[in-house]
Amino acid sequence: MELEEIIKGRRAVRKYEEKEIPFEHAKKILEAGIWAPSGSNLQSWEFVVVRDKEMIEKIKMASPGLFGNPAMLVIGCINKERAKRGGKIGYPMAMMDVAMAFQNMMLMAYSLGIGSCPVLSFNKVILKELLEIPEEVDPILIVTFGYPPFWPKPPRRRKEVIHLEKFGRAFEE
Repeated sequence: MELEEIIKGRRAVRKYEEKEIPFEHAKKILEAGIWAPSGSNLQSWEFVVVRDKEMIEKIKMASPGLFGNPAMLVIGCINKERAKRGGKIGYPMAMMDVAMAFQNMMLMAYSLGIGSCPVLSFNKVILKELLEIPEEVDPILIVTFGYPPFWPKPPRRRKEVIHLEKFGRAFEE
């Protein structure tokens, strides 16, 4: 697939087939994540991969935004101790880094025929307890992964949000 096709084709998928993701594909997805940009190269991220069906069901109980039956979850976290090395902007920078890492992961997943969906609605306290996440590590995002029964159609994209030289001047040819 061409990069433009991957970018335009990836959609949020909330329903999945009962099919496991091969370990090699999971590895490629995670590898794409750790190659994302990282402010000051702090790499303050931590990723917890969950493939166990029983654990996924427990996490779903504490995550109202988590739908379907994903084959794999990746929980993106910020290592607060590493983020401190970035000073005042360390934590916000780490949030941006986790977001960029997940974008890489979701694009790689799509290129492998695997759907994904980011989830912000979850109980951090319960998630930390279930996954034994230490105090200095803060879970900030869950992304579900699995094989979709179909790919959702893309919504219209607003082009009027692009401004040339100054706000309000359309970026047109």
